[in-house]
Amino acid sequence: MHTSNALELNFAERVRDNQGRLRSSLKRVYDFIVCGSGSSGSVVARRLAENPGVDVLLLEAGGEDDAPAVTHADQWPLNLGSDRDWSFHGEPNAHVNGRSIPFSMGKVLGGGSSINVMVWARGHKTDWDRFASEANDAAWSYNSVLDIYRQIEDWQGAPDPAYRGTGGPVFVQPAPQPNPLAPATVDAAQAAGLPSFPNANGFLMESARGASITDVRVRDGKRQSIFRSYVYPVMDRSNLTVLPQALVTRVIFEGKRAAGVEFVYDGRTHRVAAAAEIVLSLGAIQTPKLLVQSGIGDAEDLRRLGIPIVQHLPGVGRNFQDHVAFDCVWEYPEAIAPRNNMSEAILFATTSAGMEAPNLFVCQAEVPKSTTENAKRFGLPTAGWTLFGAVAHPESRGRLRVTGPRPEDPVLIEANTLAEPADLRAAIQCIELCREVGNAAPLRPYVKREVMPGNLKGAELERFIRDAATSYWHECGTAKMGRDPMSVVAGDLKVYGVDNLRIADASILPALTSANIMAPCVIIGERAAAALAGAHALGVRLSARTD
Repeated sequence: MHTSNALELNFAERVRDNQGRLRSSLKRVYDFIVCGSGSSGSVVARRLAENPGVDVLLLEAGGEDDAPAVTHADQWPLNLGSDRDWSFHGEPNAHVNGRSIPFSMGKVLGGGSSINVMVWARGHKTDWDRFASEANDAAWSYNSVLDIYRQIEDWQGAPDPAYRGTGGPVFVQPAPQPNPLAPATVDAAQAAGLPSFPNANGFLMESARGASITDVRVRDGKRQSIFRSYVYPVMDRSNLTVLPQALVTRVIFEGKRAAGVEFVYDGRTHRVAAAAEIVLSLGAIQTPKLLVQSGIGDAEDLRRLGIPIVQHLPGVGRNFQDHVAFDCVWEYPEAIAPRNNMSEAILFATTSAGMEAPNLFVCQAEVPKSTTENAKRFGLPTAGWTLFGAVAHPESRGRLRVTGPRPEDPVLIEANTLAEPADLRAAIQCIELCREVGNAAPLRPYVKREVMPGNLKGAELERFIRDAATSYWHECGTAKMGRDPMSVVAGDLKVYGVDNLRIADASILPALTSANIMAPCVIIGERAAAALAGAHALGVRLSARTD
């Protein structure tokens, strides 16, 4: 047996033994309780646990992350609709022809980072500078965030010290040995007028338009989830208890102070106190639901539900956003097997001249995919590929409605997708971009025929778009950071009006970033950890390396 394999097995055994002991004798009080082990919560838990004098409890509603569909990068579609997916559905929406859009979210150790497509996309300079302005906090600015990215990355591409870092916990690389379809797509984008860039997260994120091979969180064909990168390497420590299959049902308040949490684990309801703080990292649907059911939200809604009011914050559950996406499909003349994460090219574009940031982005999928409606209308080829285009900054806003005070009461998602006419106009431009790229000369060797949409115009194109509109699984905004009356957290991510409670997940984003949101969620976790370290004099090391 190779020495490295022996060391891995030895460490895995230590983790099992240690976590078994910790889980069998849960404490009544922990210093910090982190609810949710996704791309933000895993970061917070790791940074807190780096201080050996701090006891941390990390709660996760889902189970273990050792299923092949999680660990093998090319099996990610098998997670959708599985027990590792919350499998939310939006309310029927007239703007998408009465359809109910599915909203997948991770329900497993690692959250979304354990079921997603593993794309590492940092967010554009203008995204972060906007967040800094809304929070009146320079720590959220692009320059500040770029410094964090350089510290946490273990970049495997061509050296680029101005933008990329090495030696951190986040392994990331340009898709290695990609399907030839991917570089051909970058060439096709260039033929359509988009400049090509050496990677997706350097100077491209300061530009308005461009294309590149995708940066992925895949190593030797295996997923690199944020949980595995941050939390797993310290799970042999006695001060970090990781509890899967633990559904958080309520934050317990003493007056305006968050004193602990209630959760269901092993068939029993447990109540555990937090000596210092509680961090909610449950995602943009579950976090606002838990807030409301704990007494934080619009006072009128709380009265209607019979929930005692702890704090009136009308923005809870409002401002729901998601990248609205559309599948454009081509049939292969001869099938080529997908590689890496099955999505290895990405492009960004603007909807009008003079824009300083992209309003459209497109990820390539090396398989044919579509909504049920359009698959039925156009048919899907046995072998093909997709340009999965999106409106990067939709103007439509939705809201969540909690239907009752009990954990089992569902939350209604009124996504309001395509409600604003500007989003439909942008969607038309997105389809035009996908078709221009997909039908360009560099991709012709990979095209037998265009399957959908074809050269549709007017009402028929609008019908296609409304039938195609779906989620990019980038839900955010429902407990936004800012200073206006609809804001829920300040720049330090503390919930307004209460003590000892912070939120660290995509719900705090005032608006969507310009592409996939796993990387921004890691930044949210790092910012939350830094704020906690400052508030409690913990000395958490932002640039700490994986042990």
